Amino acid sequence: MSVTSHATTAGISFGAALAIAISWSANKSIIWAIIHGVFSWLYVVYYALTR
Repeated sequence: MSVTSHATTAGISFGAALAIAISWSANKSIIWAIIHGVFSWLYVVYYALTR
């Protein structure tokens, strides 16, 4: 059970970091980077599908 919770936490934090990095490179806005970090993987998938 412990391994699963650590993997989930790592996946969420990586997704948020990836979304923030993509958002910053695309928009150069702290506000949008924070918003996209909250939505993390949803924004990453959206960006991948639209670019």
